[in-house]
Amino acid sequence: MRDNPTPSFWPLSKLQVATPLALEDLWRSLYFFGLYRLILGGLLLFLAAAFGEALSLSAFEQSWVFRICLTYIFLTLVALIGVQVRRPGFSLQLAFQVGTDIAVLATMTYFSGGIQSNLGMLLLVSLAAAGLISRGRITLFYAALASIAILLEHAYSVLTHEAAIAQFLQAGILSAAYFAVAWLSHTLSKYAIASEKLAFVRGVDLSNMAEANRLMIQDMPDGVLVVDERGAVRQSNPSAERLLGHTFPMDKQCVLDDCSPLLDAMFAAWRQNKALGREVLRLPATDRLVRVRFLPVQREGFWGAVIVLEDMQRVQEQAQQVKLAALGRLTANIAHEVRNPLSSISYAAELLREGQQDPAQVRLSQIILDNAARLNRIVQDVMQLNRRDRVKTETLDLAQRLPGFIEELCQTKRLPPAMIELVAPPTCKINFDRGHLDQVLWNLCQNALRYSQNKAGSVQVRVTRTDNDRVALEVADDGPGVDAEAAQKLFEPFFTTDSGGTGLGLYIARELCEANGTILEYRPEAKSGACFRIIFGVNNES
Repeated sequence: MRDNPTPSFWPLSKLQVATPLALEDLWRSLYFFGLYRLILGGLLLFLAAAFGEALSLSAFEQSWVFRICLTYIFLTLVALIGVQVRRPGFSLQLAFQVGTDIAVLATMTYFSGGIQSNLGMLLLVSLAAAGLISRGRITLFYAALASIAILLEHAYSVLTHEAAIAQFLQAGILSAAYFAVAWLSHTLSKYAIASEKLAFVRGVDLSNMAEANRLMIQDMPDGVLVVDERGAVRQSNPSAERLLGHTFPMDKQCVLDDCSPLLDAMFAAWRQNKALGREVLRLPATDRLVRVRFLPVQREGFWGAVIVLEDMQRVQEQAQQVKLAALGRLTANIAHEVRNPLSSISYAAELLREGQQDPAQVRLSQIILDNAARLNRIVQDVMQLNRRDRVKTETLDLAQRLPGFIEELCQTKRLPPAMIELVAPPTCKINFDRGHLDQVLWNLCQNALRYSQNKAGSVQVRVTRTDNDRVALEVADDGPGVDAEAAQKLFEPFFTTDSGGTGLGLYIARELCEANGTILEYRPEAKSGACFRIIFGVNNES
């Protein structure tokens, strides 16, 4: 589709594709952890400088706390620089930051009154962050280091500052809390990893499905448009552009009214009545016959629709292929099973007529010969349908070819040249099979001559342009015309208003026109007579 120019078709088996993204997230988490440590160091420095006496710290202890905080801030800045340059590796960076927290907070605990200062509680945050960031059992090792540091700190305080031995219980509880937080963060990280892998697999599945849908829609022979409720075209495929004769821009949004006002009016009518939406129409820009279907897209109410433009010409071509296959088998049988008996019947009738003197019997023999000749013409016409799929298209100039064709027709039919009038521009090129064009013109001109008034200019061969600037070739006569009921059956096989006709001339002419990508249609003349028009360049440029 047009809104997805860069596909991402990922194989499910290669989950390592997500590793760079996951590693980037880990570095980002480590960076925010460093920012937290920097803020913590600044806060501890401020508290030591502003509230040292209120916290019952001696000048010696306050001086050491102040130095430790400055050292902590300096080491945190160094760690942040290391995170920015990604040197050293991630694991060493995390170990350095957590180890710094354990050493600094344990030392500050000693100089801030021991275990009762509760500074050791800050290590819970560092251990939880390390567990979530590292996503491994190394967090338990950090918890062990923190527990050892707190226990050693309190043991040293008991030996040097005569701290209460009973506070070992508080240190032990704090150490247990370290392990509990470490194990909890480790468990949560396992669930996070499992959820991330599952989300990645689901994302790959959705990506593959979206790419498969895109490729299918992109290669669909039918046009597909996705429009919202305001008629703005969100997606389209090349077939829709081909059928509509409109290129949808990539850099800006296009509304349905810009590419096809008729389609926009049908969309508005369908929104009012969902029973509509399977109409067959001819698109004005390309003169293509399509069946339009609207499929609603429901998302929290009415969001839009998928418009499917089914190319009726393609459907007709598929049906034609089936028909041609059947006709191929039929004509092969006709050539052998019908023409040979017809030749025998005609020969026998000729012999009977030569030896008979009775006018009634001569008339009956002539009836046999006439009907045998008519059946032979039908067989010939049917066999010509096999030529439909053997098209050799070439560029022809109607202005040069039509005068020679009309002269040959007049000589063959022994007609005065003035009876057929030609109106054509100096040059007019088309793409058509030479033999097919002669056969189609021969059938159309024969029909026109049969029903014309046989006067000068009774038959007109005109080369004109349609409203959408396509070349059109018209063969018109001044006869009685065709009534409305018969006009609907003109191109049906074996339908004829002439008792001597086979009813296959116009049918074969239309089949040959369709094989060359043109349209043959009937239109009555303004005053009287009939007109058959060939519109060139429907499937190829004229």
